[in-house]
Amino acid sequence: MPRSMILLGTGTSHGVPIIGCHCPVCLSDNPRNNRTRTGVAVEAPEGLFLIDTSPELRIQLLREKIDMVHAAIFTHSHADHIFGLDDLRLFGYRLNAPIPLYCEEIVEHQLRAAYSYAFMPPPPDLHLGAVPMLKFERLTLEPFQLLGETILPIRLLHGKLPVLGFRMGNVAFCTDVSFIPEESFERLQGLDVLIIDALRDVPHATHFGIPQALEVIERTRPKKAYLTHVSHQLEYEATNKRLPEGVELAYDGLRIPLAD
Repeated sequence: MPRSMILLGTGTSHGVPIIGCHCPVCLSDNPRNNRTRTGVAVEAPEGLFLIDTSPELRIQLLREKIDMVHAAIFTHSHADHIFGLDDLRLFGYRLNAPIPLYCEEIVEHQLRAAYSYAFMPPPPDLHLGAVPMLKFERLTLEPFQLLGETILPIRLLHGKLPVLGFRMGNVAFCTDVSFIPEESFERLQGLDVLIIDALRDVPHATHFGIPQALEVIERTRPKKAYLTHVSHQLEYEATNKRLPEGVELAYDGLRIPLAD
């Protein structure tokens, strides 16, 4: 069967609609203006892995009818990218094995702090399945294999914070980025699809705006580009009408084919 990268969420740290906001986008009845927090599911040859675990992970997996997750990799450890981690508890229980978490050292430290109960020795009376079964795998900038998929990490900067994007074949996912180091551009060449951060029109301290994202797209020239981590300042239909050919806003549930 054809494999896909599924964009589980395409919104900012607040999500869209924003609680208490009554702007036209937050009140829109167009489902593509409803954006949960950013994350991805990748249908690999030997299973399914996630990129980040958003706070809406359970809802996202139910919506996409995803029954099993075998691993997760992390771009960074901000709350909107990690606070669905406990939803992996069910999959470790079903597999009777720890779920591997691929991340850099700083992300491991922050996950251990945020989810201390998952990494401490359990009390003797705790029942099976009460805490997640997880294990860490260290990421570097070297390519690695996961569930039969070759993954190439890409160094990005999110403000001053070093974070990671990931390339799988000719598809790359680069969320939460405000600067791409020169040496990373070679890892973004020859893409069929680039998914890249574009928070809003005007610049932001830690995210690309649309103009900066378009500069990257112009330089890397993917066949298709999608803008993700989108705020309530960008209405889906109106924004797409003014974007260049081959560039669109991403939306929750978008499926991007992956080559075998």
